[in-house]
Amino acid sequence: MPVVRFLASLADVPASAWDALHDGRNPFVSHAFLQGLEATGCLRADWGWTPHHLTLWEGGALVAAAPGYLKDNSHGEFVFDHAWAHAYAQHGLDYYPKWLGAVPYSPVTGPRLLASDAAHRPALLAAIQDEARRLGLSSAHVNFYPEEEDGAFPEAWSPRLDVQYHWKNPGHWHGFDDFLADLDHKHRKNIRQERAKVERAGVTIRIVHGDEATDADLEAMYRFYLGTFRDYGNSPALTLAFVQHLAATLRHGLVIFLAEQDGRPIAGALCLRGGDTLYGRYWGGDVQLPGLHFETCYYQGIAYCLREGLTVFEPGAQGEHKIARGFLPTFVRSRHWISHPDFADALAAWCAEEALAVRRYARTLQAHSPFKQRD
Repeated sequence: MPVVRFLASLADVPASAWDALHDGRNPFVSHAFLQGLEATGCLRADWGWTPHHLTLWEGGALVAAAPGYLKDNSHGEFVFDHAWAHAYAQHGLDYYPKWLGAVPYSPVTGPRLLASDAAHRPALLAAIQDEARRLGLSSAHVNFYPEEEDGAFPEAWSPRLDVQYHWKNPGHWHGFDDFLADLDHKHRKNIRQERAKVERAGVTIRIVHGDEATDADLEAMYRFYLGTFRDYGNSPALTLAFVQHLAATLRHGLVIFLAEQDGRPIAGALCLRGGDTLYGRYWGGDVQLPGLHFETCYYQGIAYCLREGLTVFEPGAQGEHKIARGFLPTFVRSRHWISHPDFADALAAWCAEEALAVRRYARTLQAHSPFKQRD
């Protein structure tokens, strides 16, 4: 039987042992990314994030793991369960703390049940339930897991669906003009006009990877990130030290699109690069120019994927406006184990009804595809 250990920090696990549990194609579950969040001050208990990582060991070797956190709120998760917490409160029950299997602040699909052998995945889920019972937690959640992990979850873990907008190369696009050629006239014209406005404003785009970025590049991108959070009245969680850490550890896996005008950076988009996917994460700018956001966050990323042979671009959560720019609705998944039997039954039914509504919504969105209809 594997030995179960919950760890308060990924610093307690050698990076080589952790990273041997996944194929390295998703940067968000790498030891460098997750432990970097802890080491550079991005996770704090008073912000609701207490690392509580699950590990399974056999003969002193790490054979399976799940990045996890004890949560005192639902901030930074992007799978919204505030109504569930409110229902608990109405019945005089505590919804928090709960256990969350996820990547903090990152609504990005990727491995969550890390294992040298997929046969270990059910043991991970059983250990999560046992730990939730031992600690008296209301629930346990696994957010943004990939479809191939679906079969590991027993019936007690209720599934939820949501929609994001992803760009996917069908295989015959080799350059931006190929992509445009598959759009209908209206949307193709709109994209060309948006890009032309940015060019007429004298804006150029400089692409820097982590191993190429100067201190000034990283500081500019971080300034843009802070500005976006300030504009929306939110508190930024990431630190400049974390961005610098990503540049040093992920190196070519960190991709920054810096928009420059008159020789100075005015906006930027920070992305991470995986095995076949570009992940858009953060955007910000010092000035407002027509089309600048779309050029920096979407069109430059699409062009980068086409040049680099990446087949998928996930630009971030939400935003129906992405459909008009070639990003089509794609399902994302989460699973939820509820300890209270009555709440478990009620929320399972609620999740099933929600899934039907999400599927109807996705069909409606699909009808607004900007691509030419093909026979």
